[in-house]
Amino acid sequence: KMGNAESSAYRNHLSRFLPEEQSDIDGIFDTLSASSGSAGEKNGKATKKTVTLAALQAAYTREPLPEQMTLRLYNGMKSIDLPGKSSGLGEQIAKEQFVVFMSNLLKGNADEKITVIMRMISKAEGPVKGKQVQEFTEDLIRSVVHVLSYRKELKGWTLENTRDSASGVKALASQLLSELKFAGGTKPVGPLLMETDFDQSVIEDWVYRVPQISIFLNAVIRQGLQVLHCLPDQIKDIVNLVPSCKGIKGRGLVSLFDIPSITYINSHLPAELQHKWQLLFSSRLHGESFSQLCWHIVKKGPCLVILKDLDGYIFGGFASQSWEVKPQFQGDHRCFLFSVFPSLAVYTCTGYNDHYMYLNQGQQTMPNGLGMGGQHEYFGLWIDSDYGKGHSKAKPRCTTYNSPQLSAKEDFTLDAVEVWAVGDIPQNTGTKGKKSILDVDPEARAFLEMAGKSRHSEGLREPLQEEE
Repeated sequence: KMGNAESSAYRNHLSRFLPEEQSDIDGIFDTLSASSGSAGEKNGKATKKTVTLAALQAAYTREPLPEQMTLRLYNGMKSIDLPGKSSGLGEQIAKEQFVVFMSNLLKGNADEKITVIMRMISKAEGPVKGKQVQEFTEDLIRSVVHVLSYRKELKGWTLENTRDSASGVKALASQLLSELKFAGGTKPVGPLLMETDFDQSVIEDWVYRVPQISIFLNAVIRQGLQVLHCLPDQIKDIVNLVPSCKGIKGRGLVSLFDIPSITYINSHLPAELQHKWQLLFSSRLHGESFSQLCWHIVKKGPCLVILKDLDGYIFGGFASQSWEVKPQFQGDHRCFLFSVFPSLAVYTCTGYNDHYMYLNQGQQTMPNGLGMGGQHEYFGLWIDSDYGKGHSKAKPRCTTYNSPQLSAKEDFTLDAVEVWAVGDIPQNTGTKGKKSILDVDPEARAFLEMAGKSRHSEGLREPLQEEE
């Protein structure tokens, strides 16, 4: 019989969900308990129905979720203590455990999430090793990529048109793990991190400070278990976990970004720009030409520039304002530099100077090229107008962004460049600077149209909005 303490705690958890959410959770549990062959009578008490690991695995493993993540979710559910019960339930999950698990992870604060997360990291009680936290984090990121791909929620990105996600999973996990620190502020690094013991308070602090852990768990549970996945209370973080992608479909291009790096870089953009990325320029599509680069990116609003050097290092910068060709620095404090490979990191501005963005061409007295951070001849990121050459200088750090050297060698050779507009491209300036003779001479255009001739130059233009 359910104790009063248990039923009131259970009711409190249940009350966090809207009626339609409760019925959603009931439906999932009933389906799973039916396939568990549990002894719940049709109108029997909820306590009689249980869910087994085998039922969870049969429903979710291999397709929506990797096997390891299904096991971690099961361990998390099993870790929920039921007041007044001995641990006689053993290997089966009761309805209350299922509901409290959902409540803690989807609606709870860091304090409520942490006990469940500790059991998802390790079945054993007590402190966890850095290596276990790393394995959990990699599993979590891998599961997000897997489930979003499986549910067709990648919004125009695919595993085929992006870099291999395996290295991105490791890079993002390392980046999130670098935030693990003890109460005194010390951060163990490298091999030491793997063998260090972290108690619950350290992990709780980490989950509180690193929002991706909660956001990724939310996505795995909602999309993986298909629970509350289509209801209106979804938080913005999940909606904008991956931006919609325009301009890459059907072009045979593999982006320099991978799915984990897209989620990480997107989370650092201003909120109003996180919903959409649109390809403006790719050296593989538009040719290796600085003039082409300028032509495609000027006056297109905020954008991300990403490049790869011949040594395989991938890095770039976020330009918070439209690029303009002029001999002065431009941009504002929202700009940042980033690295994607071999490590994933974002470097925000220091306030030391305002050398955020620079784009110049055809000047005798000033440097010609695209630069971000640092100073003339000593940029944190520089693409020379003599296309193919660039540099990333930072001894020891870039003054504007506090970034290290981003390329393998200080002076590098370019392998590829992409530029992505983020947010909505400004409509009024969308075609400025791109006029053909037919735009300038409306009579010539009208004459051609009357004669039924198409405008050949139209085919060379990039559509500003590409529906996908």
